[in-house]
Amino acid sequence: MTQKKADLLIATISMAWGTSYLLMKLGLNGIEPFTLIALRFGIAFVITFLIFPKRIIKADSKTIGCSALVGLILFGVFTALMYGLTTTTASAAGFLTSTTVVFVPLLQSLITRRLPTLPILTGILTIITGIGLLTIQATFIIESGSILCLLGAFLYAVHILVTNSFAHKTDTLQLGILQLGFAALYGLLFSFVFETPVLPATTTEWVAVLGLAIVCSAFGFVVQPVAQQFTTPERTGILFSLEPVFAALFGFIFLQEILEPQGYIGAALVLCGVLIAGMKKQEDFNRYSSDECG
Repeated sequence: MTQKKADLLIATISMAWGTSYLLMKLGLNGIEPFTLIALRFGIAFVITFLIFPKRIIKADSKTIGCSALVGLILFGVFTALMYGLTTTTASAAGFLTSTTVVFVPLLQSLITRRLPTLPILTGILTIITGIGLLTIQATFIIESGSILCLLGAFLYAVHILVTNSFAHKTDTLQLGILQLGFAALYGLLFSFVFETPVLPATTTEWVAVLGLAIVCSAFGFVVQPVAQQFTTPERTGILFSLEPVFAALFGFIFLQEILEPQGYIGAALVLCGVLIAGMKKQEDFNRYSSDECG
Protein backbone atom coordinates (compact mmCIF):
# COMPACT_ATOMS: atom_id res chain seq x y z
CA MET A 1 0.00 0.00 0.00
CA THR A 2 1.31 3.48 -0.86
CA GLN A 3 1.33 6.38 1.59
CA LYS A 4 -1.32 8.17 -0.50
CA LYS A 5 -3.69 5.20 -0.23
CA ALA A 6 -3.00 4.91 3.50
CA ASP A 7 -3.73 8.62 3.95
CA LEU A 8 -6.96 8.28 1.97
CA LEU A 9 -8.08 5.41 4.20
CA ILE A 10 -7.33 7.42 7.32
CA ALA A 11 -9.24 10.41 5.91
CA THR A 12 -12.21 8.09 5.27
CA ILE A 13 -11.98 6.87 8.86
CA SER A 14 -11.98 10.49 10.01
CA MET A 15 -15.22 11.07 8.10
CA ALA A 16 -16.80 8.00 9.69
CA TRP A 17 -15.69 9.09 13.14
CA GLY A 18 -17.26 12.48 12.56
CA THR A 19 -20.61 10.71 12.99
CA SER A 20 -19.56 9.09 16.27
CA TYR A 21 -20.22 12.18 18.43
CA LEU A 22 -23.77 12.38 17.11
CA LEU A 23 -24.31 8.64 17.62
CA MET A 24 -22.77 8.66 21.12
CA LYS A 25 -24.96 11.62 22.08
CA LEU A 26 -28.07 9.75 20.85
CA GLY A 27 -27.04 6.51 22.53
CA LEU A 28 -26.36 8.19 25.87
CA ASN A 29 -29.98 9.34 26.03
CA GLY A 30 -30.99 5.85 27.22
CA ILE A 31 -27.78 3.84 27.74
CA GLU A 32 -25.12 4.41 30.38
CA PRO A 33 -21.53 5.12 29.24
CA PHE A 34 -19.76 1.84 30.16
CA THR A 35 -22.66 -0.21 28.80
CA LEU A 36 -22.55 1.74 25.52
CA ILE A 37 -18.79 1.12 25.27
CA ALA A 38 -19.30 -2.61 25.90
CA LEU A 39 -22.06 -2.85 23.27
CA ARG A 40 -20.22 -0.75 20.69
CA PHE A 41 -16.94 -2.62 20.80
CA GLY A 42 -18.48 -6.00 21.61
CA ILE A 43 -20.65 -6.02 18.49
CA ALA A 44 -17.74 -4.69 16.41
CA PHE A 45 -15.48 -7.48 17.70
CA VAL A 46 -18.04 -10.21 16.96
CA ILE A 47 -18.59 -8.92 13.41
CA THR A 48 -14.88 -8.67 12.59
CA PHE A 49 -14.08 -11.99 14.27
CA LEU A 50 -16.70 -13.76 12.12
CA ILE A 51 -15.10 -12.25 9.01
CA PHE A 52 -11.54 -13.25 9.95
CA PRO A 53 -11.88 -16.21 12.38
CA LYS A 54 -8.80 -18.16 11.26
CA ARG A 55 -6.61 -15.06 11.34
CA ILE A 56 -7.66 -14.16 14.90
CA ILE A 57 -7.31 -17.69 16.26
CA LYS A 58 -3.69 -17.72 15.08
CA ALA A 59 -2.79 -14.63 17.14
CA ASP A 60 0.29 -15.23 19.30
CA SER A 61 0.80 -14.14 22.91
CA LYS A 62 2.76 -11.04 21.89
CA THR A 63 -0.08 -9.75 19.69
CA ILE A 64 -2.65 -10.55 22.37
CA GLY A 65 -0.62 -8.65 24.97
CA CYS A 66 -0.22 -5.64 22.66
CA SER A 67 -3.94 -5.73 21.88
CA ALA A 68 -4.81 -5.79 25.59
CA LEU A 69 -2.76 -2.62 26.15
CA VAL A 70 -4.09 -0.80 23.07
CA GLY A 71 -7.63 -1.87 24.01
CA LEU A 72 -7.15 -0.45 27.52
CA ILE A 73 -6.04 2.91 26.11
CA LEU A 74 -9.00 2.85 23.71
CA PHE A 75 -11.33 2.15 26.63
CA GLY A 76 -9.85 5.16 28.44
CA VAL A 77 -10.37 7.38 25.39
CA PHE A 78 -14.06 6.60 25.13
CA THR A 79 -14.70 6.65 28.85
CA ALA A 80 -13.46 10.26 28.85
CA LEU A 81 -15.46 11.16 25.73
CA MET A 82 -18.68 9.49 26.87
CA TYR A 83 -18.72 11.31 30.18
CA GLY A 84 -17.55 14.49 28.46
CA LEU A 85 -20.52 14.39 26.09
CA THR A 86 -22.95 14.41 29.01
CA THR A 87 -22.12 18.08 29.67
CA THR A 88 -20.96 19.42 26.30
CA THR A 89 -22.26 19.41 22.72
CA ALA A 90 -21.26 16.95 20.02
CA SER A 91 -19.83 19.86 17.98
CA ALA A 92 -17.65 21.18 20.82
CA ALA A 93 -16.51 17.64 21.68
CA GLY A 94 -15.41 17.12 18.08
CA PHE A 95 -13.30 20.29 18.02
CA LEU A 96 -11.77 19.62 21.46
CA THR A 97 -10.87 16.06 20.52
CA SER A 98 -9.13 17.36 17.40
CA THR A 99 -6.35 18.64 19.68
CA THR A 100 -5.00 15.11 19.37
CA VAL A 101 -3.04 16.46 16.39
CA VAL A 102 -1.07 18.68 18.79
CA PHE A 103 -0.55 16.05 21.48
CA VAL A 104 0.88 13.57 18.94
CA PRO A 105 3.91 15.66 17.86
CA LEU A 106 4.47 16.87 21.44
CA LEU A 107 4.64 13.32 22.75
CA GLN A 108 6.70 12.31 19.71
CA SER A 109 9.14 15.11 20.56
CA LEU A 110 9.53 13.71 24.07
CA ILE A 111 10.21 10.26 22.65
CA THR A 112 12.70 11.41 20.02
CA ARG A 113 14.12 14.19 22.24
CA ARG A 114 13.67 16.73 19.46
CA LEU A 115 12.11 20.14 20.09
CA PRO A 116 8.72 20.79 18.43
CA THR A 117 8.87 22.77 15.20
CA LEU A 118 7.73 26.39 14.93
CA PRO A 119 4.44 25.42 13.19
CA ILE A 120 3.61 23.06 16.06
CA LEU A 121 4.33 25.70 18.71
CA THR A 122 2.28 28.27 16.76
CA GLY A 123 -0.52 25.75 16.36
CA ILE A 124 -0.52 25.04 20.09
CA LEU A 125 -0.92 28.73 20.98
CA THR A 126 -3.72 29.12 18.42
CA ILE A 127 -5.53 26.04 19.71
CA ILE A 128 -5.24 27.11 23.35
CA THR A 129 -6.84 30.43 22.42
CA GLY A 130 -9.59 28.64 20.52
CA ILE A 131 -10.26 26.21 23.36
CA GLY A 132 -10.61 29.14 25.73
CA LEU A 133 -13.27 30.76 23.52
CA LEU A 134 -14.98 27.43 22.92
CA THR A 135 -15.17 26.23 26.52
CA ILE A 136 -15.05 29.15 28.97
CA GLN A 137 -18.51 30.44 29.78
CA ALA A 138 -19.52 33.97 30.76
CA THR A 139 -18.85 33.04 34.39
CA PHE A 140 -15.29 32.02 33.46
CA ILE A 141 -15.96 28.42 34.47
CA ILE A 142 -14.74 25.62 32.22
CA GLU A 143 -17.22 22.76 31.90
CA SER A 144 -16.04 19.42 33.23
CA GLY A 145 -17.12 17.84 29.93
CA SER A 146 -14.62 20.00 28.05
CA ILE A 147 -11.78 18.86 30.33
CA LEU A 148 -12.78 15.22 29.81
CA CYS A 149 -12.83 15.69 26.02
CA LEU A 150 -9.31 17.12 26.18
CA LEU A 151 -8.26 14.13 28.29
CA GLY A 152 -9.77 11.87 25.62
CA ALA A 153 -7.74 13.72 22.97
CA PHE A 154 -4.53 13.20 24.95
CA LEU A 155 -5.25 9.50 25.45
CA TYR A 156 -6.02 9.11 21.76
CA ALA A 157 -2.65 10.66 20.92
CA VAL A 158 -1.10 7.99 23.13
CA HIS A 159 -3.20 5.39 21.30
CA ILE A 160 -1.89 6.59 17.91
CA LEU A 161 1.74 6.42 19.01
CA VAL A 162 1.42 3.05 20.72
CA THR A 163 -0.47 1.64 17.72
CA ASN A 164 2.22 2.96 15.40
CA SER A 165 4.89 1.18 17.46
CA PHE A 166 3.01 -2.11 17.61
CA ALA A 167 2.03 -1.92 13.91
CA HIS A 168 5.65 -2.66 12.99
CA LYS A 169 5.91 -5.60 15.39
CA THR A 170 2.61 -7.48 15.14
CA ASP A 171 -0.07 -8.57 12.67
CA THR A 172 -2.01 -5.32 12.29
CA LEU A 173 -5.31 -6.99 11.41
CA GLN A 174 -5.13 -9.12 14.54
CA LEU A 175 -4.15 -6.06 16.57
CA GLY A 176 -7.03 -4.00 15.20
CA ILE A 177 -9.67 -6.65 15.88
CA LEU A 178 -8.43 -7.89 19.24
CA GLN A 179 -8.24 -4.36 20.66
CA LEU A 180 -12.00 -4.13 20.06
CA GLY A 181 -12.56 -7.29 22.08
CA PHE A 182 -10.46 -6.05 24.99
CA ALA A 183 -12.12 -2.60 24.97
CA ALA A 184 -15.52 -4.37 25.09
CA LEU A 185 -14.33 -6.60 27.94
CA TYR A 186 -13.17 -3.62 30.01
CA GLY A 187 -16.47 -1.84 29.30
CA LEU A 188 -18.48 -4.91 30.33
CA LEU A 189 -16.57 -5.30 33.60
CA PHE A 190 -17.00 -1.63 34.50
CA SER A 191 -20.69 -1.68 33.53
CA PHE A 192 -21.40 -4.54 35.96
CA VAL A 193 -19.49 -2.79 38.74
CA PHE A 194 -20.75 0.79 38.29
CA GLU A 195 -23.97 0.48 36.24
CA THR A 196 -26.96 -1.74 35.57
CA PRO A 197 -26.35 -3.11 32.04
CA VAL A 198 -29.37 -2.98 29.72
CA LEU A 199 -29.91 -3.47 26.00
CA PRO A 200 -31.10 -0.55 23.82
CA ALA A 201 -34.83 0.02 24.28
CA THR A 202 -35.68 2.16 21.23
CA THR A 203 -34.98 2.16 17.51
CA THR A 204 -32.89 5.32 17.88
CA GLU A 205 -30.69 3.67 20.52
CA TRP A 206 -30.18 0.57 18.34
CA VAL A 207 -29.29 2.75 15.33
CA ALA A 208 -26.76 4.60 17.50
CA VAL A 209 -25.21 1.38 18.85
CA LEU A 210 -25.04 -0.37 15.47
CA GLY A 211 -23.69 2.74 13.75
CA LEU A 212 -20.96 3.06 16.37
CA ALA A 213 -20.19 -0.66 16.19
CA ILE A 214 -20.14 -1.19 12.41
CA VAL A 215 -19.10 2.14 10.89
CA CYS A 216 -17.00 3.76 13.61
CA SER A 217 -15.46 0.68 15.25
CA ALA A 218 -15.47 -2.40 13.01
CA PHE A 219 -14.36 -0.32 10.05
CA GLY A 220 -12.40 2.49 11.71
CA PHE A 221 -10.35 0.75 14.37
CA VAL A 222 -9.51 -2.28 12.22
CA VAL A 223 -8.42 -0.29 9.17
CA GLN A 224 -6.49 2.31 11.23
CA PRO A 225 -3.57 0.08 12.36
CA VAL A 226 -3.34 -1.47 8.88
CA ALA A 227 -3.09 1.97 7.25
CA GLN A 228 -0.71 3.32 9.89
CA GLN A 229 1.98 0.90 8.70
CA PHE A 230 2.38 3.04 5.58
CA THR A 231 2.26 6.56 7.05
CA THR A 232 3.55 8.49 10.07
CA PRO A 233 1.91 9.32 13.42
CA GLU A 234 2.02 13.05 12.57
CA ARG A 235 0.18 12.55 9.26
CA THR A 236 -2.36 10.33 11.02
CA GLY A 237 -3.04 13.08 13.55
CA ILE A 238 -3.33 15.72 10.84
CA LEU A 239 -5.82 13.70 8.79
CA PHE A 240 -7.90 13.07 11.89
CA SER A 241 -8.24 16.86 12.18
CA LEU A 242 -11.03 16.57 9.57
CA GLU A 243 -13.14 14.76 12.18
CA PRO A 244 -14.47 17.86 14.05
CA VAL A 245 -15.66 19.43 10.80
CA PHE A 246 -17.91 16.45 10.17
CA ALA A 247 -18.88 16.30 13.86
CA ALA A 248 -20.05 19.93 13.75
CA LEU A 249 -21.88 19.36 10.46
CA PHE A 250 -23.76 16.29 11.70
CA GLY A 251 -24.47 17.97 15.06
CA PHE A 252 -26.02 20.93 13.26
CA ILE A 253 -28.08 18.81 10.81
CA PHE A 254 -29.40 16.16 13.21
CA LEU A 255 -29.22 17.74 16.69
CA GLN A 256 -29.73 21.39 15.70
CA GLU A 257 -26.67 22.31 17.76
CA ILE A 258 -25.77 25.98 17.42
CA LEU A 259 -22.75 27.43 19.20
CA GLU A 260 -22.52 30.95 20.64
CA PRO A 261 -20.69 33.44 18.34
CA GLN A 262 -17.50 33.18 20.45
CA GLY A 263 -17.83 29.39 20.21
CA TYR A 264 -17.67 29.50 16.41
CA ILE A 265 -14.62 31.78 16.58
CA GLY A 266 -13.03 29.36 19.04
CA ALA A 267 -13.86 26.36 16.85
CA ALA A 268 -12.34 28.11 13.84
CA LEU A 269 -9.17 28.85 15.80
CA VAL A 270 -8.92 25.23 16.97
CA LEU A 271 -9.21 24.03 13.38
CA CYS A 272 -6.69 26.64 12.16
CA GLY A 273 -4.30 25.64 14.92
CA VAL A 274 -4.66 21.99 13.99
CA LEU A 275 -3.84 22.79 10.36
CA ILE A 276 -0.90 25.03 11.32
CA ALA A 277 0.51 22.31 13.57
CA GLY A 278 0.33 19.94 10.63
CA MET A 279 2.47 22.12 8.37
CA LYS A 280 5.55 19.98 7.99
CA LYS A 281 7.86 19.46 5.06
CA GLN A 282 7.42 16.29 3.06
CA GLU A 283 11.09 15.40 3.46
CA ASP A 284 10.58 15.35 7.24
CA PHE A 285 7.83 12.77 6.77
CA ASN A 286 10.01 10.71 4.50
CA ARG A 287 12.91 10.85 6.96
CA TYR A 288 10.66 9.75 9.80
CA SER A 289 9.31 6.85 7.73
CA SER A 290 12.85 5.78 6.84
CA ASP A 291 13.86 5.89 10.52
CA GLU A 292 10.89 3.75 11.49
CA CYS A 293 11.49 1.18 8.78
CA GLY A 294 15.20 1.07 9.54
